[in-house]
Amino acid sequence: MSVTPRKKLIEVSIPLEAINKASAREKSIRHGHPSTLHLWWARRPLAACRAVLFAQLVDDPSSWPDRFPTEAEQDAERERLHKVIADMVPWEASNDERILNNARWEIARSVAWGLGEEPPPRGDAKAILGFLQTKAPPVYDPFSGGGSIPLEAQRLGLRAYGSDLNPVAVLIGKALVEVPPKFAGLPPVNPKAQAESKHGGRWNGKGAQGLAEDVRFYGQWMRDEAEKRIGHLYPAAKLPEGTEATVIAWLWARTVRSPDPAAKGAMVPLVSSFMLSTKEGKKTWIVPVIDASAPDGWKFEVHRGKLAKEEEARLKNGTKTGRGSNFTCVLTGSAISPDYVKAEGIAGRMGARLMAIVAEGDRSRTYLSPTADHEAIAAEANPPWVPDGELPDDPRNFWTVQYGLSTFASLFTPRQLLALTTFSDLVAEARERALADARAARMDADPTPVHQGGHGATAYADAVATYLAFAIARSADRGSTVCSWDSSPKMEALRNTFARQAIPMNWDYAEGSPFSSSSGNFLFNVEWTASALSRVPAVGVGGIGNISAPANSFPIKPIVVSTDPPYYDNIGYADLSDYFYVWHRRTLAKVWPELFRRLATPKTEELVATPYRHGGKNEAEAFFMDGMGQALTAMRNAATDSEPLTIYYAFKQAEAAQDGITSAGWSSFLQAVVDSGLVVDGTWPMRTEMSNRMIGSGTNALASSIVLVCRKRHSDAGIITRADFIRLLKRELPEAIDDIRKAGVGPVDMQQSVIGPGMGVFSRHARVLEDDDSAMSVKTALAIINRVWGEIENEADAALDAETQVALAWFASYGFDAKPSGELITLANAKNVPQAALFASGVFTDLRGRAQLTPREHLPSDWTPAGDKSLTVWECVQHAARTLRAEDGGEEAAARLITEMPPQIAADARALAYRLFRVATDKGWSAEALVYNELAAEWPQLSELAGKLADAAPRGPAQAALL
Repeated sequence: MSVTPRKKLIEVSIPLEAINKASAREKSIRHGHPSTLHLWWARRPLAACRAVLFAQLVDDPSSWPDRFPTEAEQDAERERLHKVIADMVPWEASNDERILNNARWEIARSVAWGLGEEPPPRGDAKAILGFLQTKAPPVYDPFSGGGSIPLEAQRLGLRAYGSDLNPVAVLIGKALVEVPPKFAGLPPVNPKAQAESKHGGRWNGKGAQGLAEDVRFYGQWMRDEAEKRIGHLYPAAKLPEGTEATVIAWLWARTVRSPDPAAKGAMVPLVSSFMLSTKEGKKTWIVPVIDASAPDGWKFEVHRGKLAKEEEARLKNGTKTGRGSNFTCVLTGSAISPDYVKAEGIAGRMGARLMAIVAEGDRSRTYLSPTADHEAIAAEANPPWVPDGELPDDPRNFWTVQYGLSTFASLFTPRQLLALTTFSDLVAEARERALADARAARMDADPTPVHQGGHGATAYADAVATYLAFAIARSADRGSTVCSWDSSPKMEALRNTFARQAIPMNWDYAEGSPFSSSSGNFLFNVEWTASALSRVPAVGVGGIGNISAPANSFPIKPIVVSTDPPYYDNIGYADLSDYFYVWHRRTLAKVWPELFRRLATPKTEELVATPYRHGGKNEAEAFFMDGMGQALTAMRNAATDSEPLTIYYAFKQAEAAQDGITSAGWSSFLQAVVDSGLVVDGTWPMRTEMSNRMIGSGTNALASSIVLVCRKRHSDAGIITRADFIRLLKRELPEAIDDIRKAGVGPVDMQQSVIGPGMGVFSRHARVLEDDDSAMSVKTALAIINRVWGEIENEADAALDAETQVALAWFASYGFDAKPSGELITLANAKNVPQAALFASGVFTDLRGRAQLTPREHLPSDWTPAGDKSLTVWECVQHAARTLRAEDGGEEAAARLITEMPPQIAADARALAYRLFRVATDKGWSAEALVYNELAAEWPQLSELAGKLADAAPRGPAQAALL
């Protein structure tokens, strides 16, 4: 007989709003964030990973009825645990040992109670860590990618493991969770630090801060040494007053031979923008000047001053004429077509011309016209090595190939290649220096290298080399011809290569100087790397392996599985990461020989539905489904029985907007989950994007990812029919929907959240049989869940007051538009409510022969629920929404209205806000939908505030007598 596992917090309730808020804010955190250690695509926010892991391991209070016997006590304990999570998820809490130890103790308490033991003392950090490292189950992420999940498991004091097929991802994971604990607490070994210690200086660093200081020291040495070797190729700029200034960047324009015979074969520029700075009062731009004495009959000049809006708009378009690669010849004005540009590029006839020089000025950028000597010096660079490899013929993600830039080497200028190879060579020299200094500092003489698990001086030097190689990877991201110049007022800096999950084609590009003190320089890249390293947890043990998820036999088990698998066809990690792999292979092949034994990252096994690699869309989907099914089955077999599995699913916004819950990727993924023997126990929508994000600003964008909470399906699971499935949904969904609302899920995410309990009904059975005895597919189940949800909402509508029912029916048909009164009479008769009552209540406005729902802006501002003799749920919603958004209103004013609403009407009003959101969304009324989404999402905070206001309000004798 199987024992029912204890229910975990994540299976009941989590403080979703606090998690989402911290996750979205984290996207704006840069300096010191682990994501700045090395670029990886579509990382999950640390806040979300930390919260999910915590809730996955901590018991829900309902699991301990002897300790929390009443529902009220369970709710209170649940709220306390929510507060622990809310305190833990902000970025500022990442290295707050008091907050982290409190969270670790909560995990230890659940583990201890499950073992029949007492937890370690709450204030004993060392004892808590020791307990978790020996008695808590280890966490494993078989798609570890950028390492967020293992990193946060380690931060919570747990044993943290992961694996990935991609060697670049494995290297990132090792650098985050495997290497730092080996050298935690050690002082730096560099001569400067050692000299300071001999003169009485005491090292007070913690974690990997000593290692980070050495990365800074040897990075500085590399920078200085590189300047000795190639600094002559980065000349200073001569300012108008005759002084010299360090160059920040050289701005180049690609050129092609003009197709117009009148240009006499001249090479002409392809420029996407002539603007250098759009800052008010300092606007600067480039002008192409026709000059017969200049090469090809034209030259660039830098101008500054005032600009009319129309002229600035024209300059922002450069020589482009529309989207794509449509350009105009600067000499003749004739059109240059995309096909012509592509043909010239593929034939190798695309060139480049210096447009401008950006120099370091007095607290601002100085823009200078190009000079022949700067252009000539750049041409002198002769790199001794170039990266091998062809770019994939994938026009969706690699746009340069169709223009002839089809190799990794073609993405860089010769000077950029020379700089990167010089720094790459210097890593080996820096490693030797670090090794000698570590030995001189009397570090453990163990000769075992880091890739074999060493902890001594040799492994330490390997670690220093690894992080210095990361600085080179950052330099490659900021040092290619895909980098453009950001002329916006707040930036005026180099953009990086991977501004998106693709390599786009840039026509005018910025070539930075590694020796400046501004954007793109090598020391900045070293500092970003060291700063991120200094903030990693560096506690306990961790390990990241180079293993394919479908074939994973899991070297550690049983395990708590939390993973963020690749989404269907969204990102081609292997192709993209080759950009960094070619440099890491050159720099670190001897340090991490197993990771860099191949010429490129493995492709055929990568679990992404890439049509061009598998011979078509259907073949790619079949490959993905088969591989994901194998991976999920392996996870199920290795997972503990006591903890649920958590799996992140990343929604593409296009997919979410067009197909919603029945999209091909989503239903295919869920089908693989169900087929692997897992039960979907819950779905939590994670909103990890900032509100000012282009796609979400002013819209009801769906959550960017969903966390699926899964359990193992019982081996004796039964078979039910379609009719049984629908009957169970109607019985179980109403309570589940109410719980989801209580958890703080807003209307925009309800459709995704209802999937959880709905799929729970579907997936806990071995099969759901259709009328012809065939097995029901997940896609069909999703459609049924959505339909039953709609039916439940319709039934709930019938319980509302008659005025609100009429208002809802009118809104679903006409919104707030005015229509002939006969339409209202028909609806009123159907609901058996007099038309006069609809006008008297204030829900509708009589327009003498026409009628309409009273617009919010026409509602009386002094309305209160207590003063309304014919109170309706509709009025409560509209007045609360009006007050929340009013200039003289806000949260407190809206909360005061809620304090006066009878409890059942308040509950109905909140439910109606969800209902109105769905109606408005179905109608395409995005602005109106936004109103209800905001109100419903804010309702828990408004209710909490209402409670505080009620407690603080003075009570009269009659009120006091009731207490």
